[in-house]
Amino acid sequence: MLLELRHLRKAFGGLVGTDDVSLDLRQGEIHALIGPNGAGKTTLIHQISGTLAPDSGQVVFAGEDVTRLSLARRARRGLARSFQITSIVPGFSALENVALAVQARSGSSFRFFRPAGNEATLNGQAMEALAEVGLERRAAVPASVLSHGEKRQLELAIALAMRPRLLLLDEPLAGTGAEEAERLMRILGGLRARYGILLIEHDMPAVFALADRISVLAQGRVIASGTREEIRANPIVRDAYLGEDEAA
Repeated sequence: MLLELRHLRKAFGGLVGTDDVSLDLRQGEIHALIGPNGAGKTTLIHQISGTLAPDSGQVVFAGEDVTRLSLARRARRGLARSFQITSIVPGFSALENVALAVQARSGSSFRFFRPAGNEATLNGQAMEALAEVGLERRAAVPASVLSHGEKRQLELAIALAMRPRLLLLDEPLAGTGAEEAERLMRILGGLRARYGILLIEHDMPAVFALADRISVLAQGRVIASGTREEIRANPIVRDAYLGEDEAA
């Protein structure tokens, strides 16, 4: 098993973010995490990535307990995360943005007057990541002028440049139009063979098209977990989140 979450709990005073959350994810699988706003999905991703320490429970990655490891140490082991809001450098080209991630992974120093994108040893690896998400022809374009969907692709390329084993994707389709969303779905579908993907997404057609398994969070607890068919048929999930139209 690539990722195992064991009884994770996180509270903020009297507000419970996650409550006894257990789930797992296999290599080559897209496991979607869905639920209403405030259900605890992003809090859970924070605990997996190392941004937030759980009050109790364990995060086991590739057989190793990483619960107390920092975000940086987890990233070096192969955990890569993209955020709800894009985290790119607008004044840098697409290539330079990805090259910075390659540079961070390799541990080489950042030279302010020699952008990472100018170094040949970084360029090749950065271009490979851009090609994986279909942005190789936009490598020289400043990130600030990319479309919203292209910025999402760039953020994914930045995550891939870290050479992950597991991708934690927090609403990668948020704010995209139909054509951009379809393109991102094709990219994610193509990545599943080589990476484990934990996906938070509110676009239910995309979730049911992409996910091998789905877990549903409500008020910080997993109320159901299973295949697409099992989740569609689950009356508790229909009542709590999907509604009749989305479950049909």
